[in-house]
Parts: sequence; C-alpha cells; structure tokens
Amino acid sequence: MSVSGAAKKIETALQSCPGITSQPHRYGGTEYRLGRREIGHVHPDRLVDIPFPKSIRNELVASGRAEPHHILPESGWVSIHLHHPSDVDRAIELLLYSFDIANRKSL
Repeated sequence: MSVSGAAKKIETALQSCPGITSQPHRYGGTEYRLGRREIGHVHPDRLVDIPFPKSIRNELVASGRAEPHHILPESGWVSIHLHHPSDVDRAIELLLYSFDIANRKSL
C-alpha cells in the first residue's frame, strides 16, 4: 500500500529548507542531503528512512512516531511506511527534524 503523490509532497516540503540537495538514492528513490550529511531518503510513495542520533531514534520509536529501520533495526535510523496521508505529514515532520539537527551540527 502507498500514498499517491507522497514523494512529490515530501520533495516540495524539503525544497523550502536552505541548502538541501537531492539525488538518486543507491537503493532507489530520492536521497536528501545537507552538505555531506543525509537527511533521509524516500522510496517512492511507500517508505521514508531517516537517520537520527540513537537517543532521539529511541524516543521516536517509543512514542510510536516512527518504527525501527526496516533493515537495520538497531541503528539510529527510523522508517515510516506511507499507508495514509497522515503518514506523509509525519514523515515530513521528522525529515524537517533531521534537517534541524544536521543544520545545528554544521554551524
């Protein structure tokens, strides 16, 4: 199951962030970066993967805002499966959170 147009909505939201670039992701979809740091990547209209410091990842998973990464569940990465429009909004919120963390670290 996927949300039609999710990848485009995410792309539009991230374009408002200064310094964000996009490129094809090595496993398909689109990767978003701030400089050398990956903010997250989108597997078209179905899945978003986002890196966080492990302490934040643990909070996000415990609160139900994200799931452990679908392949690397013990890493700092989280996954969000896009089944409903609200999942897309949550993915955008967490991608922007990842951007804020990366932006603070680059200062």
